[in-house]
Amino acid sequence: MEPVILILIALVLVIGTAGFLVTTRKRREQVELEAVRQSTLAPGAPTVPEEVKEAIAQKEADEAVASAIDTVEAPPIETPVVEAPPKRPSFRDRLSKARATFAGFLGRSAIDDDTWDELEEALIRADLGVGPASALIEHLKGRVREENLQSGDELVAVLKAEMKARLAGKDRSLTLDDGQTNVWLFVGVNGVGKTTTIGKLGKRMTGEGHSVVMAAGDTFRAAAAEQLGTWADRSGAQLVRGAEGGDPSAIIFDAIESAAAKGADLVLADTAGRLHTKSNLMEELKKVRRVASKEPGHVTEVLLVIDATTGQNGLVQARQFTEATEVTGVVLTKLDGSAKGGIVFAIQSELGIPVKLVGLGETADDLVDFDPDEFVDALFSA
Repeated sequence: MEPVILILIALVLVIGTAGFLVTTRKRREQVELEAVRQSTLAPGAPTVPEEVKEAIAQKEADEAVASAIDTVEAPPIETPVVEAPPKRPSFRDRLSKARATFAGFLGRSAIDDDTWDELEEALIRADLGVGPASALIEHLKGRVREENLQSGDELVAVLKAEMKARLAGKDRSLTLDDGQTNVWLFVGVNGVGKTTTIGKLGKRMTGEGHSVVMAAGDTFRAAAAEQLGTWADRSGAQLVRGAEGGDPSAIIFDAIESAAAKGADLVLADTAGRLHTKSNLMEELKKVRRVASKEPGHVTEVLLVIDATTGQNGLVQARQFTEATEVTGVVLTKLDGSAKGGIVFAIQSELGIPVKLVGLGETADDLVDFDPDEFVDALFSA
């Protein structure tokens, strides 16, 4: 053991001596540098060699850097906050009132006379209309007999399938022909949301890469052109407007010519929203439709905008506007309020016009394509 202890003692002495020598050397260098520094300040001091000056400057610079590193704290690393995109409202969110009309019917365990009475009442209250509701009930009774259905759940499943089938088979796409100056006319009574719908749809179309011109053809409503201009600014579309009270047909045709000259492929044309009961105003819309079809115009959509809260009155509007302007599709707005939505079935079953777009909220992204399956499922979801 003694040799080992002696070796350890020797190592300790060697290490200690080496450390002492290094420390002594550093202190000596510091003293020498300080002496040189002081000598350069004394009057009549001899000239200091350049290499010594450089050594002093380098030493001071190294000490300044080391001091700065020791005193400056690194800023904390902040994790960027990524905001989730706003969630688009769903049909289920917006059809709570319509869903409530079926609450009593959905709770039944068997199919009896009361079941049929409650179902018919619910369909009418949901704005399907008496005719479509009665026709649907008769068809369902036949299926219940043929398939020997017994429970309320079975009836609900058949009802949903039938409603989806009656809404299926329609082209709900928005027509846009390549190489043409496409014109989409928007018609409907005052207050249904035509101008807002144009703005939202314009934002969507420019986002898809289309060049859009908005035509302020509603010259009789105060601030209509200003409202459309705001939407045009938001979406990057161009706006063509005329004098207040001017001829809507002339303004829309000017917009079409402007679009053709600039190579724009889509004109979204607002129209006056006077009451559909005024025959002279229906004639005015017919004129707008004729003028918009003249070269270089190419009318590919006539969209009737209907307030979903108006119920069966929307069917009357659809019939009148279809006769005047050959409506190709319906935009159902304000499904985010007290609307019950059954007017979708009434319009398609009685007039054969598909609902193409639905407004579920106030933002531009809340104007969505109509999905029949999602719509029907929302009516009966728990």
